Order: sequence, then structure tokens, then C-alpha cells
Amino acid sequence: MEIAAPTASMDPKFKDGIVVRAGETFVIRADILGTPLPRVKWLKDGKEIDKTAPRTEVVKTFERTVLTVLDCVRVDGGQFVLSLSNVAGKKDIPVNVKVLDRPGPPDGPLKITGVTAEKAALHWSHPLQDGGASVSHYIIEKRVTNRVSWTVVQPETQAVSYKVTKLVPGTEYIFRVKAVNRFGTGEPLESDPVTACCPFKPPSSPSTPEASAITSDSMVLTWNRPENDGGSEIDGYIVEKRDKDGVRWTKCNKRRLNDIRFRCPGLAEGHSYEFRVSAENSAGVGVPSEPTGYIKACDPLYPPGPPYNPTVTDQSTTTVSISWAKPIYDGGAAIKGYVVEMKEVTEEEWTTCTPPTGVEETHFTVKTLKENGEYNFHVCAINTEGVGEPADVPGTVVTSERLEAPEIELDSDLRKMVSVRACATLRLFVPFKGKPQPVVKWSKMEGPLTERAHIEVTSTYTVLVIHTVNRLDTGKYALTLENVSGMKSAFINVTVLDSPSAPEHFEVKDITRDSVSLSWEPPLIDGGAKITHYVVEKREAQRRAFTSVSGNCGRNRMKIDNLIEGGLYYFRVRAVNELGVGLPAETPEPIKVSQAPLPPGKVTVVDVTHDSVSLSWEKPDDDGGSRIKCYVVEMQTKSDDKWTVCTEIRGLRSTVDGLLTGEEYSFRISAVNETGKSEPKLLAEAVIVNDDTVEPIIDLMCKTFSVKAGDDLKIDVPFRGRPEPEVSWNKDGVELKETTRVSFLTSNNSSLITIRNTTREESGNYEITLSNTVGRKSAIIAVVILDKPGPPGAIKVDEVNADYISLSWDPPLYDGGCPISNYVVEKRDTTTTSWKAVSSTVARTSIKVPRLTQGTEYQFRIAAENRFGVSHAVESASVVAQYPFETPGPPTTLHVAQATKSFMLVTWNEPASDGGSPIMGYHLEMKDYSSIRWTKTNRGRLIAETEFKVNGVEESLQYEFRVAAENIAGVGPYSKATEPIAARDPCDPPANLTVTDITRSSISLTWSKPENDGGAKVTGYIVERRELPDGCWLKCNFTNLQETCYDIEGLTEDIQYDFRVIAKNSAGVLSEPSQCTGAVTVKDNVVLPRIVLDDKYKKLVVVKAGDVLRIDADISGHPRPVISWSKDGERIEIKARIEITSTHTTTTLLVRDTIRRDSGQYTVTVQNIAGTRSLSVNCKVLDRPGPSSGPLDVTGLTAEKCTLTWGPPQENGGAEILRYIVEKCETSRVTWTSVYEDTKATTCKVTSLRKGKEYIFRVKAVNEYGQGEALESEPTKATDPFTVPAAPTDVEVTSITSETMTICWKRPESDGGSSISGYVIEKREKSGMRWVQVNTKPVNDLRVKASNLCEGCEYEYRVYAENVAGSSPPSIPCKLTKAEDPQFLPSPPAKPKVIDSTKTSVTLSWNKPLFDGGAAVTGYCVEYKRTDEEDWCVSVSNTENTGFTVVGLTPGAEYIFVVKSINKIGVSEPSPPTDPQAAEDERRGTTV
Repeated sequence: MEIAAPTASMDPKFKDGIVVRAGETFVIRADILGTPLPRVKWLKDGKEIDKTAPRTEVVKTFERTVLTVLDCVRVDGGQFVLSLSNVAGKKDIPVNVKVLDRPGPPDGPLKITGVTAEKAALHWSHPLQDGGASVSHYIIEKRVTNRVSWTVVQPETQAVSYKVTKLVPGTEYIFRVKAVNRFGTGEPLESDPVTACCPFKPPSSPSTPEASAITSDSMVLTWNRPENDGGSEIDGYIVEKRDKDGVRWTKCNKRRLNDIRFRCPGLAEGHSYEFRVSAENSAGVGVPSEPTGYIKACDPLYPPGPPYNPTVTDQSTTTVSISWAKPIYDGGAAIKGYVVEMKEVTEEEWTTCTPPTGVEETHFTVKTLKENGEYNFHVCAINTEGVGEPADVPGTVVTSERLEAPEIELDSDLRKMVSVRACATLRLFVPFKGKPQPVVKWSKMEGPLTERAHIEVTSTYTVLVIHTVNRLDTGKYALTLENVSGMKSAFINVTVLDSPSAPEHFEVKDITRDSVSLSWEPPLIDGGAKITHYVVEKREAQRRAFTSVSGNCGRNRMKIDNLIEGGLYYFRVRAVNELGVGLPAETPEPIKVSQAPLPPGKVTVVDVTHDSVSLSWEKPDDDGGSRIKCYVVEMQTKSDDKWTVCTEIRGLRSTVDGLLTGEEYSFRISAVNETGKSEPKLLAEAVIVNDDTVEPIIDLMCKTFSVKAGDDLKIDVPFRGRPEPEVSWNKDGVELKETTRVSFLTSNNSSLITIRNTTREESGNYEITLSNTVGRKSAIIAVVILDKPGPPGAIKVDEVNADYISLSWDPPLYDGGCPISNYVVEKRDTTTTSWKAVSSTVARTSIKVPRLTQGTEYQFRIAAENRFGVSHAVESASVVAQYPFETPGPPTTLHVAQATKSFMLVTWNEPASDGGSPIMGYHLEMKDYSSIRWTKTNRGRLIAETEFKVNGVEESLQYEFRVAAENIAGVGPYSKATEPIAARDPCDPPANLTVTDITRSSISLTWSKPENDGGAKVTGYIVERRELPDGCWLKCNFTNLQETCYDIEGLTEDIQYDFRVIAKNSAGVLSEPSQCTGAVTVKDNVVLPRIVLDDKYKKLVVVKAGDVLRIDADISGHPRPVISWSKDGERIEIKARIEITSTHTTTTLLVRDTIRRDSGQYTVTVQNIAGTRSLSVNCKVLDRPGPSSGPLDVTGLTAEKCTLTWGPPQENGGAEILRYIVEKCETSRVTWTSVYEDTKATTCKVTSLRKGKEYIFRVKAVNEYGQGEALESEPTKATDPFTVPAAPTDVEVTSITSETMTICWKRPESDGGSSISGYVIEKREKSGMRWVQVNTKPVNDLRVKASNLCEGCEYEYRVYAENVAGSSPPSIPCKLTKAEDPQFLPSPPAKPKVIDSTKTSVTLSWNKPLFDGGAAVTGYCVEYKRTDEEDWCVSVSNTENTGFTVVGLTPGAEYIFVVKSINKIGVSEPSPPTDPQAAEDERRGTTV
């Protein structure tokens, strides 16, 4: 008894699995085969089915087994396996069953996290059993444990987590989740009871706060975090204060405070406060910290800063006056006084000039100095803290008298445009300075000063007065001062408000016959107001009044139209401003409205002699609106560039005499009218003055003339010649004579031929011949008579067919003088006399006449047509419509190229003869060998190719075929029928015929079975051989050979053979021979190893993770080679998942349950004594990607964010990385939180970190096969790498005016670890409590200008520095500074001068002080004393003048005098004293 392995046969529907609804019954039947009878087991999900189960029934017989499941439910879905086994082997047949039902409960447990007093988060997994349909959503419900009813929390959610809110604090709840698919709602998954309560406690108290940066209205508090946060992160802090005089604690921070420092503003200066801090978390506010001691709110005191801007206000040979401004910073205490110190340049020690307690004023005069001495000075401020830093007076001061260059003090009104109305008085008052008194000079830039100008000059001012000003007084006035120290000039622009002057450069341009164009420039004097427009007027010469042309002309030009041609006009223009109409600009002479004429017409030479040329010309086309007065004739010789006027003549003809014989002259003519001269008209060609004869010249403008038949033809031919030539005419070589229709008219310069009532016979070439003694000249003129064309040429029959005839013809010999537009083609049946139109729009000389009746005789006629009519028709000979060819012959070499059980492919060649017409297609017929009826296979449509696939044949029946060709003449005879061919699949030839071994007398062959056995089992093989090169094929085996290998013996050594194998199946069909082995020499031989791989291994081999990787290779070689396998250069060892199987011709590598690491290059190597051969196969396993390349770097870390960077995975799982998943986890927790689910880059920014928490980050790569392994970072704590900066220092106020101040400060000592991004400045008035920001945007400089201040108000300023961590504490505010322009005592006047003296009086004069102290000098005090006395006497305590006469002096006594300046601040230091002056009459001598 033969042993057969077990097999089973099932319905094909079980191959792809079966689907049943819940409650239905499904049955699986299988037929069993195998010897001995196999053992049968049914398994489900790997476990044998219990036969005693109530709903499961298993029936077994010898040939069949049946599995029945009744009333199936969801758990019955899965994989059922029929397992058969006997001694011959084992066979497992899986069947997948899907039961459509409601889903099962979600996969538990139902986790509850984040429980607080009001909310909780639920988490679950998808159901393990989805009921055969995807879960559409979940239903979430809750229940209080002391109740039985459930409440819906969320009726529909797709996620597997949900946050439940609005819980009742302290209540115990149970939650449940149910999955829903399209078949209904599944069983619920319930949670354990959970109580809604907060899991945390309030935090403990922070440390006692410490105060810093104490000012009069604020201080900064800092503290440490609580030791215990109550289990929840600290949300913020509450800072409270209590006044020493109060009993209630007051909250300081209005917003939640997250930092452990706080600047407490709004404190009352001089009050003492204590502070405490409380921490707050999600459970509430904790106990407050211990309070600080009482701290007083006050500003710190420092020595003052240096005084501002110390300068020398005056000096003499023995004194130096210094003034300064208060320090920008008073150190927090009032300034008590100032100390002035000096030293000589050559000395090192400073000497105090003021009393030790200083002076309270901000000016001081240092006396008793050496004349021409060089000194340095500085000033210090004093407050209660001591003496501040000194401020140096710039440069070195030399004690000597000053010389003052002139200086002009223009009033602000004089710096602008001075405007005065006409007829008013102009008064220009200008103060000035200068030592000695400068010389004053007034001038006007536009010319000399008017005689009406009056100039007044004193020692301190000058006045220019002009009475009754007019527009001519407008201009730029210059004032020049000059003394020995220099010169100074100033300019004052004066505008007299008046109507404007007359426009400039008034011109008349572009005069035509009816218009003129005017242009002008604006007036030099616009009257002090903008020119708004112009008034343009005209006046006819015979009238007295002007008429307005335009009263509102806005431009400086205008065109006046509609004037009377030839009329005389005056024109004028006046400018207008807001003060009135100005003076007019007028044309001095009348303007005639006309223009120069156009050039004369055509200029011709009438006659030429040896000394003269006669010319004639035509009148101009336009005389320009004025009568032509004359014509100017000019000439120019060839050697001269100058034109010479020959004559002026009124007529149209002139003779120029006195010319040189043989000279070449050019002439031109100009027309002249009252307006002017036209452009010249030049003679076309130069003229040579000579009596020589001229050969006849014919001046034909056109050589072709066309005339319609019946009209008259006139041809006028102009000519020249000397002597006058004789004229003759001929046509087409025949002389023309005058008749009743033909006439000639010849003059000395032209000949006219006239032909009346022309016909087509007058068409042709006409020739005119001129001859004189010098020569002969002819010209041919083509004459075209426009008429109907002649008939076309003879009709030719080009092609005759059964339903059409092709005709062609020649164009008419005579086209009627114009192109043939079309031809009219007609036909008639020869049995009738009526003609029918074929086409009347034939454009070419050929036509194909369609829709003819086969066998009918036709005649055709054709006429030509142009735009003058249709010609006579030409007729063709009779033509019969019939084919000119025969039916084709039979096709050749008909045979069946391929036969299968379902179709046959029939091929043939074209017939030897196509009958004279191309083959249109073929008709193929077939019949059963036992039948006599032929059937068409192409079913009414022609076969275009020479082959046809015949479908629908019956298997094993024999068929015959025949074929016929068809052309346009019809179907030809059929070919000879083929031999009967059976409809069976062919047996493929054996494959892979290989020589496996060679000896000196035998050869071993192996081959593979045919891929297709033709529907019958292969029963044997025939092996054939032949000797090369020309032997015949001989059979090698004489018995039936069933194996796929054979040893051929009895061969001759060193002879070359070729081998092939033929397969035979049980139907008796022989296959085609296999491919030959090629030449094989019979001898003992060493063969190099060879490896043959299938083509699919030459490309990348791709398998999915978990599948089997199989690589097969055919090998050969003699002796048998040794086989080895390697991967990526390392030898493969046989393991649990790896199997290597080899025979003497094949080797196979098998890798089961592939994983990602199995990707790589696999190499098979074969080796024998002849050599080594290797081939590689690249394999890719499609799997989830590996971990990303590390490390996972954390950069840019702050308290709230950081940046993560990683590299792509080294193993991408055989697919492109689609995205990365980034997650974070606090080290104190176990759950991971998603940061990014879909980031493409290998870097990302993580935000929303909690300050002080330690985090671990991880990254997972994702490809189309899933998520890869995670790459984790080291634990990282979220803290800022920097803090807020320290407060700026040394805030100062400089450049004080009544509206602005400049605030300066120094950078903070610490920037907190981050660069300073800007500064914020605040100000506060002395009377206010609120600080106001000065700058709208942070400034980067160390100074800022505060503007829009209120004059007289006092301000203090403070500054904040900002970096990325926030704002610093405020700086110490600067002292209160008043917004006012600085004012000081004036400097003393310069040394007074004695300008006159008597016995009892002395007259003094002096200049104003150089520095008025910021306030106007109101007067001067004059003091004097005798040289032999110490006491000074006051002559006058306050005089406004800069000169004074001291009276009451003792005659003959010597006196010295000083002067002091006075402003509202006080009296200045005395001026340097005058030289001793005796009280005596001044001696006046004569100056030569």
C-alpha cells in the first residue's frame, strides 16, 4: 500500500474567510484524503475545540469532517484550523471566521487620574473584540455610589480618554465606558469607586522676607520658597504690609506673583512698615511668614555732584568772573554753598578763593590776580554730607583785556520776511555789539538804496527808515559792521505788499493764419504775494480799447485762436495777485496774423543754352494767408557752398543768364509774402550749362495699362531729347497706322496714342521708338484688355472608378486680363441632353467627380470664370464609371501558429496578386474536422492583419481553417484549408537544461519540469544529442525516462556534442525541444564554480517584518564546490530563525519571522579548486524604524521652554520617516505627555514647562509601519539661566530748560546674565504721587530727553533696566529739578573808556556785558574813587545807558572808575577799573 500525505478539499469561499451575523449558524465542511486515514482535529485560536460544548458540533467520517457552530456569538469569531496528520505528514488548513456583533467591553482597567474636588481624568483601551466592525465612539456614564441610576457624562467621544468635570466635592463616584459600533452598544467597563477631593494640602510658610533698594516710596522684598509645597506646585505668593501706625495688614500685589522677589511701591515717605508673605497652591493659601522688622521709607543721602557748566563770564588784567549752574544731582540734600579754587598753570596746589563755608550764589569774581597770568579754576558744591566733586572751568584763563568782534542781534521778526504795505513806513531797528564801536553800513542787494532812506546809528543800535514804500523797495537789505576785531554782516528780506510789476520777456511766437502764441516770464516783483493768474488782452490796430482774451490764465504761455487772417493786433499781459492787477507788458508794434507760404510746386528745366538756364515752377499749395509778393530764384555752383540770389520775379518762369559754359549749377525757388519767406524748393537734378545734344529719354511712369473691353485707351508718353526726336509706334512687332479707331498726337516733349472701343485683340505689347542724331531709344508698354477669359484646355481623365472619376485640364490661353477666380464643372448622362452642375467654385485645374452610378457613361464640360464673366465651355469625351481592377488571389502559407484548449492563433501571408487594388482585409472561416459546414470567425468585420485569434473552441476537438482576401473589387477565392489541429494546451519544453558532470566518456544532464503540462500529466522525457558542427539529432534514451536527470554514456572523448530534451504528456503531446546546452566537449575537466540567481534577486528584495525571507540559487562547478552564506561581510550561522539547505545543484537561505535587523546584503559564495565565485542579494525588511540617533540634546533651557535636537534613525525600517513624536515626563511622575505628534524636523521647541520641575524627554520616529523605539534624554531641570538685572545707578539731570530736561544714568552693575535690552524712565512731579513713564518704547542709550514739561514745576526721575528675564528694580530717584531756563548774575561790562573830561566831570562809555546771566540787563551802576583813597563812591545806582558823565569831581585830582551790570538776579562784579584820569579839560589838538 502506498503512503500518501494527508490533504483536504474545501469550498473556495473558505479561503478568504467567512462572515456571519450574531445568532446565525455557520458550517465548515472538508473532504479528507490521505493514506493511512489521517487523524482529524479542529482547533480555535490554537486550542482544540471541546466537542461537549453546547453550541459546537464536530462530525467525522472516513472521507469528510464537518464543524457546526449554532447561534454564534462574538467570541466565536477567530481562526479555526483543521489539523490532519498521519505517518506521511501533517497538514493544517486555517479558516478565518468573523462574527458581526456588538463590540465587547473596552479593555481595562478603567484608570482614573488627576482627581480633584471637581474633576477627574478617565483612561481606557480599545475593546479586544470589535464585533467585526470598527468602534465608532464611546459612551461615558457616572453614578454616585449611594444611588442606582447612571448619568450620561459624554454621549459620544472617539478618544480613549476623557476629562470629567463638575463633580461634587467629597462625593464618591463610579464611572463606566461602553463601546458602540454599527451593530449596537457593547457591555460596559466599570471603574473602582473614587472620591472627588483635592489630594493636596496648603503649603507651609515662606521664609521671613528681606528688604533692599529702599527709597522714599518703595522697597524690594525677597524671600525663600516654603519647605513643603503641600504636594502641589506653588501657584503664587501674596505680599502684605502694615504701617507702624496702623493695625490692618494690606495686600501689596494686585496680580498673582510667581517670583520670590517683589518691589513694593506706593509707600509714604518717612513712614515705617513691616511685611509678611504667604504661599498659595491648588489647595489654597498657606500660613504667612514671620513679619519683618519695621523699615523706614526714605531716600539715602550722598555728597552732591559737580556744578553744571562753569564758564568765565568776564575777565580783566587782575580779575576773572566765573558763573555756573546748580549740580544735576544734589545727593539727596539741599546745596548749602559753593567753593571756588584756583591755581597757576605752573603750580600743583589749589588755593581756595571763597570763604571756607563757600558762597551761596552761582557766580564769583576772583580778584588780585597777576596781569597776563595763566590760571586754572574749578568749582565744588557743598551739602550736609560734605563737599562734592569739582567741575573744572574749561581751558586756561589768561588775565588780559578782551577785544570783541562785531555782533549783530537781529530780532526774531527780522530773521523772517519783513512785510509792509505799499505807502506805509519801513523801519528796521538792529542792536549790535563790538569793541571798539564798529562802522555801520547799509546797502541793498538789488541796487543802490533809495533816496528816501534815512539811517540812524548809535553805539549800540542802528535804524533804517523808508517812508511811503512802493513795490520797488522790495529786496534784500544788508547790514555790515566792521572794527579792528573783525567784520559781521546780516541780511533782512523786505517785501512790499503791492500789485505785481509787469511780466518779463513778453514775446509773440508761432504766428499762423488765424492764431498766435504768447509767452512771458513772471514779474521780477510779485508784490509780496503769490501770482494767482494772468490777464491776457488783445486790440485790433484800428481800435483803441483792449478786449479780454483770458481773465484767468494760470500758465506763462497762451495760444490765441480765431483771429482774422491778415489782421493787425496789439497784445498785452498783466499779472494778478491778491492785492490787485499789476502793470502790463505790451507788444510795441502791431502783429499781423499770417504765416510764411509753403514752398513752390514742381521746378522743371525749360531750356539750357551755353550761358543760360530757363526754369519754370508751380504756385505754392498755400500762400500763408497773405498774397505772394514775388519768387526768389537762387543758384549754387558745384564748387561753392553758398547760394546766390539770381532774381526776384512775380511770374512762374525765369531765365538765368550769364552762366559759365560747362559749369554745373543747382537752383532753388522760394515764395515770399508779407509775413516772410517760404522754405526753398530745390530743382531735382543739377544742370550743366552746355549746348550739347541730348539722347532721347523716355519718362514712363507706368509700363502696363489696363482697360475694360469697349472703353477707350489713351497712352501719354513724355520724353526729352535734343534735337527733337522722331516718334514711331508698333504693336507686337507690326507698325501701327492711324485708322478710324487708332490716332496719334505728338508734341516736342510727349506722344499720345488713343484707341477707341477696345477689344481683346488690342491686348499686347506696344513699342514707342524715339530717334534723333544722337541716338535711338525704345520702350515697351503692355496693354491688358479686361474681358471674359477664353475656354480652358482639353479635359483629361486621370482616374476612373465605379463611383467617381478624376478630371484635370489646362488653364485658358487668355485669362481676360485678370486672374481666373474659379471653374464651372458640369456633367450629363450620355442618354440625356440636360447638363447638371458638379461644382461652380473649383479653384484648381482638377476635380474628383463623386457619387456616379457604376456602369453609366458620362460626358463632362468645364468653363473658366473671372470677375468679368464666364468663358465658353470645353467638353470631354464619353467615360464609363467602372473599376479598373480585379479581385485579389488567395492568401498563402496558412497555418495554426498556436493552439490551446480555449483559443487558436491562425496566421497567413498576403496573396501573390492584389488584383490591382490594395487589400482591404481578410475573411477567416473554420469548421470541425467531422463537419462539412464552414463558419466565419470574424463576424461581419474585416481582419486587417495577417493573423487572427479564434476563441470559443472546444477542448480536444480538431479544427480546419481557410482564408480569403478582399479589395475594392470584391472578395477573392479562399486558400487551401489547414491540416486538422486539436484544441489542446501545448506542453511547454523542459527548462534549465544544465550539464552537471563531464567525464571522458559520459555527460550528466539535469533539467526542470515544464511550467505548463498542456492539461495532461508529463509522463516522460526524450533526450537527444548531436555531434557538432553538422551532425543530426539522435535519441539517447530508448526507455521511458520519468526523472529530470540523465547520464549519457558511450561518448567519444574530445568530441563536441550538443544536447536537448523533449517532454511528453499523457495526451501524447510532445513539447518543443528545450534550449540546447551548447557545445560540450567530452573530457575530464575542471569547471569554475558558477552561481545563477533568479532575476527578482537582482533588484532589491523587500519583505515585511514577520514574513519569511527566502533566497534560492543554482550552483555548478567541477569538482562540486563548497557553499557558504554571509550577511554584511559576516558569516551566517544556523540559528532558530535561520536555515540553510544545499544540494549539489542548489542552495537555499531561509530566514523566518524577519525583523528590522535582517535588512542588509546577503552573499552566497561557492569555491572549488578552479576558483571562487560570489553573488550578493540586497534585502530590505519593512518594519518600524529604530531609535533616533542620539544623544537627545537639550539646549536653550529656561524656566518655561527649551529646544530639543536629535538625529534621524540609523535604521528607517525600509520606509521613509514620516514624522517624529516628542513626549515629556516629569521625573516625579510615570505618565508621558505628548508635546508634538507630527513634527517633520529633527529639532523642536518645547514650551509650557513648569519652573523648577525636572523633566525627561523622548523622541520616537514613525514610518508607514508604525512607531519606532524611543530615544530618551538625561533628566533636565527647567530653570532660567539668568535673572533680572540690577538697578541702574547715578541718575542725573542735565540740559535743563523750561520745557525739557536730559536724564543720564550709568549701566547696572549686573545684567542678570542676559544683555540689557533697554531702559524705562519714569518721572514724578513734586506735588504728585504717581510715577509716569517718559519713553513709550525702551531706549538703548544711557540718556533720554524728557519734553513737554510744565515750566516752574519740579520733577524727579528713576530708571529701570530690562532684559529677557524682566525689569530690574528702579534706580534711586534723582533729586527734584525745576523746569526753568537757567539764570545767573550778569558778567561785568568790559573796561570802561573815558571819552571826555572837564575840571569837574568825566564822561565814560562802555559796552554791554558778554553774558547777561539769562535775564535782560536792566541797568548799570557807576562807581569811582580817587587814586589816593580806598573808599568807592556811587555816582549813579542804575542807568539804562551805556554811557554816563560823572560830575562833582575835584579839579586836578586823579580818579579811577568801574561799572557794574544789573539784571533781575542782582548786581554783577565791578568791571576792570579805568586808567587813572585827572579831572581837567581835555586837550584837543589838530590831527594831520
